[in-house]
Amino acid sequence: MTEPKTTQLQPMPDDWRRALAVVAHPDDLEYGCSAAIAAWTDAGREVAYVLATRGEAGIDTLAPAECGPLREQEQRASAAVVGVSVVEFLDHRDGVVEYGTALRRDIAAAIRRHRPELVITLNHRDTWGGVAWNTPDHVAVGRATLDAAGDAGNRWIFPELVEQGLEPWNGVRWVAVAGSSTPTHAVDATPGLERAVHSLLEHRTYIEALTDEDPETYVRGFLTGNAEATGERFGGKPAVAFEVFGR
Repeated sequence: MTEPKTTQLQPMPDDWRRALAVVAHPDDLEYGCSAAIAAWTDAGREVAYVLATRGEAGIDTLAPAECGPLREQEQRASAAVVGVSVVEFLDHRDGVVEYGTALRRDIAAAIRRHRPELVITLNHRDTWGGVAWNTPDHVAVGRATLDAAGDAGNRWIFPELVEQGLEPWNGVRWVAVAGSSTPTHAVDATPGLERAVHSLLEHRTYIEALTDEDPETYVRGFLTGNAEATGERFGGKPAVAFEVFGR
C-alpha cells in the first residue's frame, strides 16, 4: 500500500507592494509569521501592523494598567526587528474582543488608511488543528478582518468613514491567514528565521511568564520546529504557511 501523497504548498503571491497585518494581541505575529514579514521587508515591501488590543490581560502577575504599556513597548521593539515601523493599536479590551460591526469598522478604517494589497491575520477558526481550542479574541479578530477586507471597498458600509476622510479601498487582493490547519501557500523562512527568533524574544516579559524554559531555547525550538514541519510541504525548505483567500 502506497503512502498518501502530501499536498504541496504553493508560493505566496509576490506581485504586491503593501501589506497590513491585523491580529488580536502583541506576539500573535511573532508566533505566527514574522519570518515571512522579515523576508518581505528585505525585498522593499511595506508592512504595517494593527493590533486590536494591547495584550493587557495576558500576564497573570501583572495588572492590566502595568501590563498594557509594557506589552506595547515589547511589540514595537519586536516589529522593528523585522523591518516594521508602523504599529497601531485599536484599544479593544484584551480577552473580551467582540466580533461585530464596531470591530469590522475599526479594521475597515485601518485598511482604508494603509491601502494594502495583502492583508494578513491569524487563525479565525474555533480550534488549532482540531486539537486545541482557539481564543475568542483570535476568532473575532480573524473573522472581522476577513469581512473588513470587503467592507473597506464599499462606500455604503460605514459611510461615516468617508466623512472622516477615509475613501473606500477596494484594492485588497488577498487575505492570508497564518496558523491555519488548512494552509494553501507558504514563504521560504530561511532568510528571516533568525530575525523571527529575535523578534519573538522581544516579548520577554510574556515568555518568561509563559514558560520556565530558557527563553531563547523555547523560542528557537518553537519557531524552527514549525518552520521545518511546514517545509515538508514546501520543497524541504523551512517555511511559514498561510491559507490564502483571493478577492
